[in-house]
Amino acid sequence: MKFAIIKERKNPPDRRVVFSPSKLKEAKTKFPEAEFKVEASDIRVFTDDQYRAAGFEVTQNVSDCDVLIGVKEVPIEALIPNKKYFFFSHTIKKQPYNRKLLKAILEKNIELYDHETIVNKEGFRLIGFGRYAGIVGAYNGFRAWGLKYNLWELPKAGALQNQAALIAELNKIDVPNMKILLTGSGKVANGAQEMLEAMSIKSVSVNEFLNEHFAEPVYCKIDVLDYNKRKDGTYVTDVHDFFNHPERYESNFMRFAKETDFYIAGHFYGDGAPYLYTREDVKSPDFNIKVVADISCDVDGPVATTLRASTIENPLYGYDPQTESEVDYKNENAITVMAVDNLPCELPKDASEGFGDMFLQHVILAFFNGDKYGVLQRAKITENGKLTKRFSYLQGYVDEKE
Repeated sequence: MKFAIIKERKNPPDRRVVFSPSKLKEAKTKFPEAEFKVEASDIRVFTDDQYRAAGFEVTQNVSDCDVLIGVKEVPIEALIPNKKYFFFSHTIKKQPYNRKLLKAILEKNIELYDHETIVNKEGFRLIGFGRYAGIVGAYNGFRAWGLKYNLWELPKAGALQNQAALIAELNKIDVPNMKILLTGSGKVANGAQEMLEAMSIKSVSVNEFLNEHFAEPVYCKIDVLDYNKRKDGTYVTDVHDFFNHPERYESNFMRFAKETDFYIAGHFYGDGAPYLYTREDVKSPDFNIKVVADISCDVDGPVATTLRASTIENPLYGYDPQTESEVDYKNENAITVMAVDNLPCELPKDASEGFGDMFLQHVILAFFNGDKYGVLQRAKITENGKLTKRFSYLQGYVDEKE
């Protein structure tokens, strides 16, 4: 079987790649019967010469390959019919802007596998860039605090080589006595936590965070049952009760908002769950949060201060609680918001190397063990010009007129 690492063609350019040269070499060692080619690219974080040095053919033409592997959406005109493709298609939530892409994939008889749909039998994602979003998001949050209060000027993450360089910069600053809140329990939150731990910021319990004062910066990491409560007052410890019946819950986040200075949003928000805080909540004099690093970046949603996604070029804006509108982030009444929605792009080398680890372990393996664990079967969105049963819910989306 022939695999190709394809060139990223979406704008703005993305320097990430699924396999670094060293990880691709490891894949070839583990699966010698596989053939790997690399499509030439002048934007990739690893150069064509680095792939050649690792022993791989770099070519302008990958049409003889069976499986084409990329990161971002492939432009319709670049799709090769009758192939298997892996990339983030941004179609499984019926995103209107990619309807034409999914229709073209069906018309070209392409077998589409989305990185987001590569899950285990319990439905948990096996691969992704979440950890790196958390790493960069936490860094950007501290950068935002320094800029807002003129305390320090950290370089942009994209100007630094790797996570170690980000940590080195963070360890140069003198973090004031503040309370930092981190929501989430997955890869994103864990990535952010890595940065807090690397800065030797003290971790405290929910009870300590809510009730005690400290003479040093501290952080508290909380999950859904900490910031939501049952409407009927029932005390539960099983998170599945929340996941299965989110309508039975209401937000209990304000008790944290009263005590938090800097909030890092690293949670996953599910449909039907209560908003963490609303625009009315933010108007309360008890709302103490001054900087929000919204890594989850659900626009106009559960983190009410996130009015829009920001960009790597201009990552910060201000939210005025009283007017519910965007203002300068240095405005004295503003809550400073960092809501970049493509954070891993700022750490392309680390993100690519980590992604390749997971892709090799779960996806390439599945091609050579008869898909023993059903990874490919679950991930497959289209086959023989039709949606697979698992993704048949997209049929109406595909059929919609432009």
